[in-house]
Amino acid sequence: MKAMIFAAGRGERMRPLTDTCPKPLLKVRGRPLIVWQILSLVRAGITEIVINHAHLGQMIEDTLGDGSRFGARLFYSPETTALETAGGIAQARHLLGEEAFIAVSGDIWCPHFDYSELLTVLEDEDPWGNPLPQDQRDMAWLYLVKNPPFHPEGDFALNNFAIANEGQPKLTFANIGVYRPQMFDGIAPGTHAKLGPLLRQYADQGRIGGDVYRGQWHNVGTTEQLEALNLPPQGNRP
Repeated sequence: MKAMIFAAGRGERMRPLTDTCPKPLLKVRGRPLIVWQILSLVRAGITEIVINHAHLGQMIEDTLGDGSRFGARLFYSPETTALETAGGIAQARHLLGEEAFIAVSGDIWCPHFDYSELLTVLEDEDPWGNPLPQDQRDMAWLYLVKNPPFHPEGDFALNNFAIANEGQPKLTFANIGVYRPQMFDGIAPGTHAKLGPLLRQYADQGRIGGDVYRGQWHNVGTTEQLEALNLPPQGNRP
C-alpha cells in the first residue's frame, strides 16, 4: 500500500512562521511535522509515499530528499497553486496507482498512531469470503477524533463502523483515511477540489467505514498550538 501526505497548504494562520518555512516542516519536539508522519508510515511497512506541495515546495524536497534516510521512497507531486485535498489526489493519481492508499495531512501530530491498522480496512469480500459487487464496496475508511476546541460541531457521526452525515454525537475527521483511487475518477488533474463533498456523497450511500482514534492527536493550526506542543513536559518545567 502507498501513502500520500498533504503538504501544499499555505498555512495562513501560522504566519509569519510560514512566510519562510512550509507548515509541514515546522518542528514539534525537534522534528518536522511531516517527518513524524513519514516515520510512522515506515514503521507500519508503508515505504512508498507521495507528497504534494505548492508553497515553498522546493524547500520540502530539499529537506526530505528521496526519503532513503527515513527508510522510505518519496515521490513529489508539485502544484503551481494548492489544489485542495481531492484535487491534490487527482493530480497525483499517476503516482498513487490503482490500489487503495492512505492519505494524511502533513500538519497533524499523532506520534503513536499505528498505520498498520489501515492495511486491511477496505475489504473486497463479505465475511463469508464472497466477492462484493463493486457498488457495495466501501470507497473509503476514515478515522474520527473527539471534537477539538476549534471545531466543536464535528464532521460526521459513526454508526456501527459506518460514517454518517447525520446523527449524534458528531466527531471530527482526523485527516487520516484510506481511499480507493476510483473515488477521484471524476476530477481532472489540475482541478481545485475539496475532499469533503466526496466524502459526504459516499457517506450518503453507506460506503464509507470508520472508527474512532482515542490516542494523542493534534491539528497544528496556530502558532499557539505549536508553542504548546513544544513546551517541556510538566514535570521538567522550572
